[in-house]
Amino acid sequence: MTISTVLKGHEKDLGGGLIVRRYLPAAVKQAVGPFIFFDHFGPIDVAPGANHDVRPHPHIGLATVTYLFEGAMDHRDSIGSVQRIEPGAINWMTAGRGIVHSERTPKDLVDRPHRTHGLQLWAALPLAHEEDEPSFCHTAADEIPELEVQGARVRVLIGSAFGKTSPVRTYSQTLYLDVLLQPGQQLGLTGLPPEAAIYPISGAVEVDGVPLALHTMALLDTASAQRVLAGSDARFVIIGGEPLEGRRFMSWNFVSSSKERIQQAAEDWTAQRFDPVPGETEWIPLPARMPV
Repeated sequence: MTISTVLKGHEKDLGGGLIVRRYLPAAVKQAVGPFIFFDHFGPIDVAPGANHDVRPHPHIGLATVTYLFEGAMDHRDSIGSVQRIEPGAINWMTAGRGIVHSERTPKDLVDRPHRTHGLQLWAALPLAHEEDEPSFCHTAADEIPELEVQGARVRVLIGSAFGKTSPVRTYSQTLYLDVLLQPGQQLGLTGLPPEAAIYPISGAVEVDGVPLALHTMALLDTASAQRVLAGSDARFVIIGGEPLEGRRFMSWNFVSSSKERIQQAAEDWTAQRFDPVPGETEWIPLPARMPV
């Protein structure tokens, strides 16, 4: 079968009316390639004065990958990075041994009605890089390779596909594509990494004749080629890469191959031993229940 498993995900309320649909980790599949976390938020019509800010919070053992279709957010972190994130750009923040960041509505949008829509992914770092120094890399929209393939518009956000390679640096084989198809168009997918999944953002798509509903993620059998057909104007992403080496434990915002390391990170955050975000005074407390 081309589609091996379909993940339906579940909704989570992050507060202030910000509802996200979460697909990874799932009970049947913790990660797809290095991607251990996949959230889709929006499209949301944001009223003037609405508070969708995410206060400073910590991460270890992972890289956050932010991609917007609409809207904007201001990123600030504890290594001093300050970056406005806008549609089409890729923001890759490596937490490594520990980083703190906030994501806030830009001041010029706070009092204006606007829309927000995007994806937030986490990539678990390879064992050899779990405790790397934290870093932040912004790749502007016009630096992302974009090409037409069989009539489809493909943006190679991360990794290599169709002869193009993204400038985004990763720690293992990683693939992340943003694809637009018009009604009746097809795109052939070959040479996918060992693990891959497709997720429709909008419109109607079929994978080798099998309809894939919105708000579902399909894990692909990468041993064979697939053809994605659009029944309407459609947008979807492809994610994947080489499988993670070893198991990862995940609790709150922490990912690690060691339960003890996560417990230490939790204690460090409670004691405020993480470096702060310059200019920020708020912070999100550790959840009362934080199972590993």
